[in-house]
Amino acid sequence: MNFEETKTGVHHSRLLVLVSLSLASICGCSDSDLQGESTPLARNVVVIVADDLGYVDVSAYNSGGQVRTPHIDRIGAAGVRFTDGYVTGAVCSPSRAAMLTGRYQHRFGFEYNAGNAARADREGLGLDPGERTIGDVLRSAGMRTAFVGKWHQGSQDQFYPTARGYDEFFGFLTGQTAYIDPDVPGAVGVDTPNAPLIPRSVYSLGQVLRGADREVVENSGLYLTEEFTREAVEFIDRNRDRPFYLHVAYHAPHVPLQTTQKYYDRFPDIENEARRVLAGMVSAMDDGVGAILERLERHGLTEDTLVVYLSDNGCAFVSGACSCELLRGGKVTVFEGGVRVPYLMQWPRGIAGGQVDDRIVSSLDLLPTIASAVGVPLPDDRDYDGVDLVAYLSGETPGEPHDKLFWRAGTAVGARDGNWKLWESRDGDFTFLFDLATDLGEENDLSRERIDELDSLRAGIENWERGMSTPAWEPRESTVSTCGGFSANVLF
Repeated sequence: MNFEETKTGVHHSRLLVLVSLSLASICGCSDSDLQGESTPLARNVVVIVADDLGYVDVSAYNSGGQVRTPHIDRIGAAGVRFTDGYVTGAVCSPSRAAMLTGRYQHRFGFEYNAGNAARADREGLGLDPGERTIGDVLRSAGMRTAFVGKWHQGSQDQFYPTARGYDEFFGFLTGQTAYIDPDVPGAVGVDTPNAPLIPRSVYSLGQVLRGADREVVENSGLYLTEEFTREAVEFIDRNRDRPFYLHVAYHAPHVPLQTTQKYYDRFPDIENEARRVLAGMVSAMDDGVGAILERLERHGLTEDTLVVYLSDNGCAFVSGACSCELLRGGKVTVFEGGVRVPYLMQWPRGIAGGQVDDRIVSSLDLLPTIASAVGVPLPDDRDYDGVDLVAYLSGETPGEPHDKLFWRAGTAVGARDGNWKLWESRDGDFTFLFDLATDLGEENDLSRERIDELDSLRAGIENWERGMSTPAWEPRESTVSTCGGFSANVLF
């Protein structure tokens, strides 16, 4: 089946869903009533992505932590909280590329970050135009689609969100921008060498844009996290009477470290200034999640809306604000603190509430799960690395969603196979082997004692690499230091 035939099938499948929903509203019955014992279908989808949010900075994962996230926690309480949720990369844009496509980013050369703003624009770095995003799949099925927030998948026209499956766009294209002018009354920030506090108006490619014609949004003096929330809830308001897919990619808590007095004042007991600002940034995002959930409830959409929340990778230690609780490492590393992320999902009609699932799941699962939930087939002209998580949660599909996961960034490779975890540099700089069943904090390196497991994981990586491609552009190199006494040069 070619892609045009697939699109026809998608339209037909989604039309049946829309007819079912219409009949349900007329007769007062649910779509599950119309389908008998079959699995219900979701009407809407909301995906919320945090930026460099550490696993321990969501209180559902760290009840004794400094940061409280009651609204994010609600998603897991209403559905499922995955304890072992992973992303495919330890830095932003490669991780997001896999998240959007359901495929390891290494299949299409997106192994490294898409450069700084100037380089990405000049050299045309971005998500391969041949890849199909969640937006592509759902828009072709007739759903209204929107992307709000950080894109980071390329800035040239062929990479622009409205060319990649999204009817509406409000956000910025690059890896980071300012949240607020530091001179605005009430702005609170920490100026660091790696994250200077410069006004949003100074950014060029990091400007906030709207729509297909790239309308520049003037710096209103408002806090960027709150602006993204406002755009998200207004999209829900406008589209409450039709099926929609909303992707909200918050910038928080990526550097620069900026919040406002309102959120800063919530954490008077945090003495570390950078950590206190980061806590405020997370709290502002949590309020935004609460506003999105409230708006779904107001319009009676909660039962039929699949909501997913996760981070693109772990906390960035360059900020000086990260916690070393529970997990080792952070962004840019394949220690658990770099690639294990908060991952929560709710859909009252399709997922039983109050679940805590300790099976291995991945951001690769977003697209297959969403497509299945709304009743839209995936294009059959490519291999997908993700699975439908709802089928596993319901018991329809038994066993483990993933028994193996893999990572690669240049000479650094990693794998998880069951409870065994490997991260090593092929140039000999480091090798770590851990048994996560007894050593979640990755303190006890077993690479010299458990040679059979080490060899098995290495063989698994080599086999996985046979289906991957070479990087499409050159990386950056930097020295990374994290808690746990680790320091090394890495590519990203």
